[in-house]
Amino acid sequence: MILTLKTGSSKKDIEKIILKIKELGFKPQVSAGAERVVIGVIGEKAIIHRDKFEQFDAVEAVTAISKPYKLVSREFKKEPSIITIGKNVKVGGKQVIIIGGPCSVDTRANLMENAREMKKAGAHMLRGGAYKPRSSPYSFQGHGEKALELLAEARKLTGLPVVTEVMDPRQVQIICRYADVLQIGARNAQNFDLLKEVGMAKKPVILKRGLATTIEEWLMAAEYILSRDNDQVILCERGIRTFETATRNTLDLSAVPVVKHLSHLPIFVDPSHGTGVREYIGPMARAAVAAGADGIMIEVHPHPAEALSDAHQALLPTQFAHLVKEIKAVAEAIGRTI
Repeated sequence: MILTLKTGSSKKDIEKIILKIKELGFKPQVSAGAERVVIGVIGEKAIIHRDKFEQFDAVEAVTAISKPYKLVSREFKKEPSIITIGKNVKVGGKQVIIIGGPCSVDTRANLMENAREMKKAGAHMLRGGAYKPRSSPYSFQGHGEKALELLAEARKLTGLPVVTEVMDPRQVQIICRYADVLQIGARNAQNFDLLKEVGMAKKPVILKRGLATTIEEWLMAAEYILSRDNDQVILCERGIRTFETATRNTLDLSAVPVVKHLSHLPIFVDPSHGTGVREYIGPMARAAVAAGADGIMIEVHPHPAEALSDAHQALLPTQFAHLVKEIKAVAEAIGRTI
């Protein structure tokens, strides 16, 4: 249920309403927009108490949310959410954000070279895996905390905020000490204990779509994070599993406008995992920006032959720099910037 307050409602009015929500056993979620305040009343059967809230002079309207996801929906918040990362990266506005870096951190030399090239090309954030989920238990699993230390060093070198994946609730605290953004990978998109834990961490989160999750299931996964008072969630389309074998996954670019219609959360696209083929990454990245994506996540490695994971879908820094220029042209054509 949503309580839309009248323009000019005082802090005291808001506090009284929040107190009533808690007295009834529900959870209040306040969203302060440019013109007015909206309060979500979170809990089963909250709508049966609508008359208790209609009695408040400050309440202009009481509305039931029809979607199973509440806090994520456009019904709860009509304007797009803007998420600030680091000192000056703002996700969800006019600017298209570009994230580049290796699938996994391998050597210090490779990561520092990569980070410098990302900065030079115009990337806004640096990605790199410290803990890697792999299909085979015998594949490289990441360097763990040593990789996190290298990512923090690369951030100091370049000023780029760091994005890295968290796989287990027990990893959240240590990764929070090093990373600016926590990434939930496709395999963990419905790991509800992990979603709750990153929600409580209060760090920005990139939530990738699961291998076979519907858009509604994906948004419900985001709801888990928001329900723990963390509204800094960025969705990321990375392809879904279909019968097609020409690409690693089937990149569902229609998810971009669908998500923007249903939710206020920003959405990125990962064409590297979406295609799994180096030659297809550029066309899908350009198409994603044209479709309205708020950001692009691309795997880049200075020496792909040395990469310990996903070498075949990593761009060279020179290819990445060229793609950034192409993305800029597409963004400017639809009234956005990079």
